Amino acid sequence: MKKYLLSLFTFIIPFLTFAQDATEQGLDQKIDQVFGNATGWFVNIIFYQIPFSDTVQVYWVLFPLIIGATYFTFYFNLINFRGFFTSINIVRGKYDDVDHHESLTGAGDLNAGEDHIETIAIEGHEGEVSHFQALTAALSATVGLGNIAGVAIAVSIGGAGATFWMIVAGFLGMASKFVECTLGVKYRDIAEDGTVYGGPMYYLTKGLKAKGLGKLGKVLAAVFAVFVIGGSFGGGNMFQVNQAFQLVENITGGETSFLHGKGWLFGIIMAILVGIVIIGGIKKIAKVTDKIVPFMVVIYVAASLFVLIAKYDMIGNAFAQIFNGAFSPEGVAGGAIGVLVQGFRRAAFSNEAGVGSASIAHAAVKTKYPASEGMVALLEPFIDTVVVCTMTALVLIITGNVVAENASLNDAQAILLTSGAFESVISWFPYVLTIAVVLFAFSTMISWSYYGFQGWAYLFGRTKKMEYAYKLLFCVFVVIGSAASLGSVIGFSDAMIFAMMVPNMIGLVLLAPKVKEELNKYLKVIRAKKA
Repeated sequence: MKKYLLSLFTFIIPFLTFAQDATEQGLDQKIDQVFGNATGWFVNIIFYQIPFSDTVQVYWVLFPLIIGATYFTFYFNLINFRGFFTSINIVRGKYDDVDHHESLTGAGDLNAGEDHIETIAIEGHEGEVSHFQALTAALSATVGLGNIAGVAIAVSIGGAGATFWMIVAGFLGMASKFVECTLGVKYRDIAEDGTVYGGPMYYLTKGLKAKGLGKLGKVLAAVFAVFVIGGSFGGGNMFQVNQAFQLVENITGGETSFLHGKGWLFGIIMAILVGIVIIGGIKKIAKVTDKIVPFMVVIYVAASLFVLIAKYDMIGNAFAQIFNGAFSPEGVAGGAIGVLVQGFRRAAFSNEAGVGSASIAHAAVKTKYPASEGMVALLEPFIDTVVVCTMTALVLIITGNVVAENASLNDAQAILLTSGAFESVISWFPYVLTIAVVLFAFSTMISWSYYGFQGWAYLFGRTKKMEYAYKLLFCVFVVIGSAASLGSVIGFSDAMIFAMMVPNMIGLVLLAPKVKEELNKYLKVIRAKKA
């Protein structure tokens, strides 16, 4: 352990020296300039906008997400609605005994003749975490800053009507999440020591090979692995710690804060805390997230409910604004296009449906039936977008914080707008929100470190040396992210996250029939249990 701590300090010392030398130009600006120059070309490709008219331009990456989610919704006969209560029962443990009752299924031969031999063995394996822990581990990577800043941006662009389209995006995303997480369990690997390796890298490789598309699968898996590593450093790390620092700096005095211009110091503290957790792997991460996530969600939703109760006489008007704005000509232009261009971008960045990242966490679940975890996973966009995002939007609408001049908000300003909306009713809430944002950022970072490591292990091997190399590098990026200015971090974060969608969505569409087989198999087992 000492040599790893020594290596961490070896990585960090050059940044501290850099900070001392930054006299004429601030450290933040220097890092941002270098970072922006290195990543700008990639961001421009991913967020190329297709012009539809003189005033409307739409990011091309949104089309695969929207079309794919809609296709899966109908292909699986509205599983996002039909399977909702079954999903809740699975999380509650109602069907846990199914995994240990082989006589219902002939469980020993679940996938004989179609999967790799190690996959057959895996599906009789206990896995590493429970359904609830897998759900909270994945939720910790999604419920967070996107629910605070992203919603404020969406309603500022599209008005109250934007909320309706965000809810639609959440419901559609439930189907995509179901598909990718079912595949994550079906094609996972388990090492001799019981460590689970899963996610798009494995279902793209194994699943497409079974369909005679082995070469395509290998290419898509490698591309995804590269992007998930980049996404873990960007959206899952630098973006999170950057946003957390912005709010901490603001709450402690802004430009007069003792932290002003010292993002690197905040980053070092966060890097140490993150490092302590992630060294333990998914079991340690799950033990942390299954406590932090419910706490964060309850606190945030409770505060939102407090505002709604305090302003209960305005709730009816708020919903009227949402529906009228969503279907009026102004609302459709501002709401539909605004959300699809900016708000849907934020919703997708928040719930990650179709991106493939959550399937990595869900792959570690203790189950023999892949579809069981797919059904658990479809709850994520509901909690993240339909519940938490809607709560935020209602607070913003009721407190009057949706005005035209806010349409050019950046993420830092959006967080402060949401904070101000709560503060207008709960005077001390900005302090609570600051703590919540830091916890949101922390939980997201530890979950994304696991996602990135899975991609890293796929490309560079599963040795301890490679594992600690990635984790040390991840901690260094925590420091970089807290010091870099927001612009470059946001662009790179979004680009890497959405780039993951491209190889993943191709695999999801091609492997959808396999998911339907798994769903029918699991539902048959549940019906047999009820009988």
